[in-house]
Amino acid sequence: MTEPAVDRVTERTRTPWVVGVSGASGTPYAAAVLRGLLDAGEAVDLVVSRASRLTLLDETGIAYRDSHWREDLAAWLARGADGKPDTFRDLDLSDVRHWSAGDLAAGPSSGSYAVKGMLIVPASTASVAGVALGLSKDLLQRTASVTLKERRKLVVAVRETPLNGQTLKHLVTLDEAGAVVLPASPAFYAGATHIQDLVDFVAGRVLDAAGVRHDLYRRWKGELRGGSRAR
Repeated sequence: MTEPAVDRVTERTRTPWVVGVSGASGTPYAAAVLRGLLDAGEAVDLVVSRASRLTLLDETGIAYRDSHWREDLAAWLARGADGKPDTFRDLDLSDVRHWSAGDLAAGPSSGSYAVKGMLIVPASTASVAGVALGLSKDLLQRTASVTLKERRKLVVAVRETPLNGQTLKHLVTLDEAGAVVLPASPAFYAGATHIQDLVDFVAGRVLDAAGVRHDLYRRWKGELRGGSRAR
C-alpha cells in the first residue's frame, strides 16, 4: 500500500534527537530529558537498553516492553522523581519513535538516517566503555558510534561514582572524539527544594549541551544568595 503523501513529507523532514538510556541508576534523569525535548517540540527516537529496563523496573516498578512501549513510556514520563505517579500529565508522545535495543538494522544504526544528535542519559560505565572502544554490541552503542563518525552532537551523561582509571581514560577518549562528557552532578545554587529540582538541573544541563531551549532550572545571574529566595 502506498503511504499518504503527507506521511512521506513528514518522514523526509523529521530530524529527531536519539535518546539512549543505559543501565546506570538514574532513570528519572532520562525521563526529565525526554519531557524537556518534547516540551521544546523536538522529535525523539528512543533506545532503551536491556540493562536499563532492569534498572527502570527497580527504580519505578515499570516494566518497559517493546510490545507495549508507548503505554510503558507514558507511565514512566508521568512519574515524578519522588516516585509519585501522574505527576506530569498530558504528554504528547506522537513524535516519539521506539527502536528495540537489539535491532542493529534500525534507522539510527546508519549515518544516512538523519538525526540532530544523541543523548545518552544516564550513561553507565559499560556503555561508556563500549562507545569509546567502538564495540557496537547493541543499538545504543552502534548509534553513538555513528553519531561520532558523522560529527554530530553526542552528550554522555555518565552516572557513576567513584570512577576508576579505566573509565576516566574512556571518558577522555570520548572527549577527544568530540563528545560532551557531562557527569550527572546536580547543583544547589538554583534553589532546589525538591528532588525533582535536582533531577531537572542535570536534565537541563544535558539539554544545554545539546542546544535545546528549556526552563527546567533557574540560571545563575551573578547574584549571591539567589538560591535562598522564593522561586
